[in-house]
Amino acid sequence: MGFSFQCQARCSHSKARAGIFSTPHGLVETPKFMPVGTLATVKGVTAAQLEATGAQMVLSNTYHLHLQPGETIVAGAGGLHRFMGWKKPMLTDSGGFQVFSLSQLRKITEEGVIFRSPRDGRMINLTPERSIQIQNTLGADVIMAFDECPPYPAQRSDVEAATERTYRWLERCIKAHQRPDEQALFGIVQGGVYLDLRVRAAESLAALDLPGYAIGGVSVGEPAELIHQIVEVTAPVLPPEKPRYLMGVGTYREMARAIASGIDLFDCVIPTRWARHGTVVVGGERWNLKNAQYREDFTPLDASCPCYTCQNFSRAYLCHLVRSREILAYTLLSIHNITELIRFTEKIREAILGDRFTEEFAQWL
Repeated sequence: MGFSFQCQARCSHSKARAGIFSTPHGLVETPKFMPVGTLATVKGVTAAQLEATGAQMVLSNTYHLHLQPGETIVAGAGGLHRFMGWKKPMLTDSGGFQVFSLSQLRKITEEGVIFRSPRDGRMINLTPERSIQIQNTLGADVIMAFDECPPYPAQRSDVEAATERTYRWLERCIKAHQRPDEQALFGIVQGGVYLDLRVRAAESLAALDLPGYAIGGVSVGEPAELIHQIVEVTAPVLPPEKPRYLMGVGTYREMARAIASGIDLFDCVIPTRWARHGTVVVGGERWNLKNAQYREDFTPLDASCPCYTCQNFSRAYLCHLVRSREILAYTLLSIHNITELIRFTEKIREAILGDRFTEEFAQWL
């Protein structure tokens, strides 16, 4: 099975759509939240537990896997899927965002980015060609183009230069890509908070007829309202017959509003990061389980949630684990949080299929 995207239903009151993204490792029913497994593991959760959350596609990170264990070891294990025991679709991020967040340790040129490894101090030269080569070796179903992610806030001239360089780097990524039949290369729309730059970038990427498209460079510190404007303006410019992915977004409101603009895929580290701080998401609300109110509460987190955590344990037990800093707390809270965000996108999908999206999810729109 190769790659295709089939739109099954469109909302009559918004640009929301439900579809099926086909990959060599199976189908992804969109819209869908994708858990982040940076180092070929979703922190604290086994592949079997991950599958039980309803996850259909998982992310790993090129930059982190290149530093440890190295892509040749992953390839020696039979590729990323076999290495981490995940049989369903996978996506690798290009490493661009991570490299650009190392502002003190890196130097950007037209050729690429030279940076000092925070792991062992060696100098690494990451170019578009090298990023694609590493991703070809890792073997995920979807690979991302190497892009320059400008910070927020940034001068318009700097953002414009980064956006133009991202396009030139994308052309080099396309040339370097050795496995187009097995791996779909997605381009990334940059442009900061400048809507005209976003539209121009989206139009130039759309002309390249790639297998899919991402909107990057949001969730880097700008207000939620600006993220919404960027997505609202950019998404409709991207080809309707291709999947659209909003990078690094995973809250209820941001996902619902992005879906209303025509976005299909999301990823975020929120579910596992919050879990490690004793925080759960219930019905879109954040609860801190360290709070004393949960110490003698013997009800489940959410009686309607089918996850292993909610079906087997009380708030009191989870509060006890969190306060005791037991490792099991992070696993159980992660299982619930991942299930919660995936269920949210699944419910939206059902609503779009029945053309009830804008009425059922009005509170988040």
